[in-house]
Amino acid sequence: MIHYIYGDALGDHPRLRDTMLTDRAHQFHDRLKWEVSVDVRGHERDEYDAEAPLYVIAAHDDGTHAGSMRFLPTTGRTMVHEHFLHLTDGVRIESPFIWECTRFCLAPHAPKDTAAKLMLGAAEMGLASGLTHAIGVFDARMILIYRRLGWSPAILGTSGEGRAAISVGLWAFTQDVLPKLRAKAGVSAEVSQSWMTQAFGPRLVA
Repeated sequence: MIHYIYGDALGDHPRLRDTMLTDRAHQFHDRLKWEVSVDVRGHERDEYDAEAPLYVIAAHDDGTHAGSMRFLPTTGRTMVHEHFLHLTDGVRIESPFIWECTRFCLAPHAPKDTAAKLMLGAAEMGLASGLTHAIGVFDARMILIYRRLGWSPAILGTSGEGRAAISVGLWAFTQDVLPKLRAKAGVSAEVSQSWMTQAFGPRLVA
């Protein structure tokens, strides 16, 4: 199941919120050794969680977090603009039709199809919302994952080499990515569109 939850409503889902933030701490702080802040509860948050992002969250059957990502419009504060602008040679990618995706996270024991479901959920959201692209920063390990899922970004810039490389890329929201992602996720069109309907109602579903 994919949930779409805005930041100001995340408190209405405490189990999902708390396990997501704990899993983020495990992935980014403990495993990847990123310089991120973890509070006394073991939660990883940053300044962009306070900007009312839209979270795309995959949940286990027991309601705990399996995987997630968050989106913010590029017309406001974004990680790319404030921390990674050198990767675009100082050019701001800013449009109401382009949203930034960050904090792609998988729980330690997430099912193998979780990444595909998250990417599918993102594609459904982007198309239904009239977006043209998502922009995001990612490390070298993610390139193969995106390729395997059949939805790779156009890379705008890269810093570093090998496993230490960091890139910024653009994903195009196009209808042709949906069948590929549904096949990888093992999800029908009816099911993936029902995720949107449950969150936003039938009018937003493309």
